[in-house]
Amino acid sequence: MIQERTIPKLPAIAPLSREEGLLIYEDMVLGRFFEDKCAEMYYRGKMFGFVHLYNGQEAVSTGVIKSMRPGDDYVCSTYRDHVHALSAGVPARNVMAELFGKATGCSKGRGGSMHLFSSKHRLLGGYAFIGEGIPVALGAAFQSKYRREALGDETSDQVTAAFFGDGTTNNGQFFECLNMAALWKLPIIFVVENNKWAIGMAHERATSQPEIYKKASVFGMPGVEVDGMDVLAVRTVALEAVARARAGEGPTLIECLTYRFRGHSLADPDELRSKAEKEAWLARDPLKKLAAYMIEKQLASAEELKDIERRIQAVIDEAVQFGQDSPEPDASELYRFVFAEDE
Repeated sequence: MIQERTIPKLPAIAPLSREEGLLIYEDMVLGRFFEDKCAEMYYRGKMFGFVHLYNGQEAVSTGVIKSMRPGDDYVCSTYRDHVHALSAGVPARNVMAELFGKATGCSKGRGGSMHLFSSKHRLLGGYAFIGEGIPVALGAAFQSKYRREALGDETSDQVTAAFFGDGTTNNGQFFECLNMAALWKLPIIFVVENNKWAIGMAHERATSQPEIYKKASVFGMPGVEVDGMDVLAVRTVALEAVARARAGEGPTLIECLTYRFRGHSLADPDELRSKAEKEAWLARDPLKKLAAYMIEKQLASAEELKDIERRIQAVIDEAVQFGQDSPEPDASELYRFVFAEDE
C-alpha cells in the first residue's frame, strides 16, 4: 500500500515586500503562460520533438532561482527546463525560438526543448538523461570555491542550484555528487522536484526511502522538506540554503513536494495517474495560492495581478511571432559551436 506524504508545515515566511511579491508572481505567470503556449504550438504541429512541460511546478523554479543573484549564480536544469531558463533571465523570445529550432534560439537552434543553454545568464544547460546535469553543477560549484580559495578571487562567491526529479535520486550521480559536495563543502544547492512520478513509475514504488531529504543525513549535510506548491515556503528555505552556501558552510538538499499538471511529456496520454490524485493537486495551484496571499496581505490588488497577466500574455505572443519569423540555422554552420567561441 503506497502511503501519501503529508505536506510539510509552513515555515516562518521570509519577509516579503510588495516589489518582491510582484516580481515572484510575474515570474510564475511567465512560466505558466509560456508552457501553455508551448502546448498549443505542439498540438498545432508548429513545434516538434519531445516537449516536457512544467505546469504546476512553478513555485520551485521561482522560489529557488529568484532567491539567487541573477546573471551571477549558476543554474543547472533537466529536460523539463523551459521555466528554469525563464526564471534565470533568458528572454522568452529566445527560449521560444529555440523550441522552434531557429538560429535566434538560446542554443542557436541546435538544442531544442531539452537542451536550453545561456552562458550570459549562467544557465548551464538542460539535460536529456536524468542525473546528467548534477556533475556539471558540481563542477561549477567547485570552480567558484577554487577561484576564491586557491586563486584569491574574493568576488568568486557564486552559488549553484542543481535541479532534478525524484527518479534521479536513485541514480549513482546523485549519491556521488552529494558525497563530493559535502566533503569539499561546495556552494551548491541540490533541488529535488518530487512530482511523485518518474514518467509512469510512482516514486514510492521505486525507492527504499521515499523521503528523499533524509538521504542528506548520510553525507552530513542539511536536508529540508518543503511544500513545493507554495512559492513563499520554497523561497524561505532557498534563501537560507543560498546564504549557507555563500558563507562557505557547504551544500543543502531541498526536497520540494510538487506535482506536474500535465503528462510526462506532450506525447504522454497521462492515463496512469488517477483523476482524484490530479484533482487534489490541481486544487493547490501555486499561482492561485500566491495571488490569494498577495491580495489578503494587501501587497497587490486583483486588478494589478490581472495587469501582470495581460502584460505577460503580450510577451508570450511576441515570443511566438519572433520564433516563427526567425531564420533557420544555416547548413554551412553545421559544425559551428561544437567548441566554445569568444563572444
